[in-house]
Parts: sequence; structure tokens; C-alpha cells
Amino acid sequence: MNITLEQAEMAIQAAKTKAKEIDTLMNIAVVDAGANLIAFMHMDDAWLGSIDIAQKKAKTARFFNMDSGEIGKLSQPGSPLYNIEHSNSGLITFPGGVCIKDSSGKIIGAIGVSGSTVENDHTVAQSGADAVK
Repeated sequence: MNITLEQAEMAIQAAKTKAKEIDTLMNIAVVDAGANLIAFMHMDDAWLGSIDIAQKKAKTARFFNMDSGEIGKLSQPGSPLYNIEHSNSGLITFPGGVCIKDSSGKIIGAIGVSGSTVENDHTVAQSGADAVK
């Protein structure tokens, strides 16, 4: 099963609402189960450099079926996935990428958010992922 455009738009809307609530500007990307971009939103005046980061966070989460921040913990020097960020045409291994699951718990896509602190990025991404069921 893949995320639908309607579900992707719901995730983006929820993430945008959370970004406004915490007073930050974000780039928000949603990919399907195959890590293909389905929907994207760039809030006015959000960092241009974060466009690519948001998309890569979403892909990273989907490629490995875990939050991008969890990959980051495993990719530190001396850890089992050290240097993984250089694979797959570049990954982002800090928080802000979250898998999106359907009501049965199956991963149907992922959301990536960038534009603020990694804590805010993760909070906004989680809000988007939680909106899809």
C-alpha cells in the first residue's frame, strides 16, 4: 500500500499547522513507500537550503524504516552504520524524517521536515505523520 495524495496533503497540512503553532518556517516533503516525492510545501521565507534536506530526511526514514534521527545515532564514529550518510546519493541522519503508517501499522511513506532546530523539525514531522491513519 502506498500513501495517497490526499493523505500526503493531510500530513503536510498538519505539519504546517504545527510549524505555525511553534512559530517556525519549514520545508515539508512527503514520499511514498518507494521513496518517491508525492507532495512538497515550502513556507514563505523558509530556508532554501532546507528544501533538499527535507526531501532527503523523508527518503532516509523510508529507506531504513526508522526516524532519520535514529539512523543518526547508529551512524556516529565507532557505530555500526558510520558513514551511511554517503550512501543512496546522500542521506540526512539527524531528526526530522519520520515514517508514515496506515491504521494497521504498515509503512506507506515518510515525511521530512527542515527549517528550524532538529527538535522542532522532528516535532513538526511527527505531527504530520500522526495526521495520517
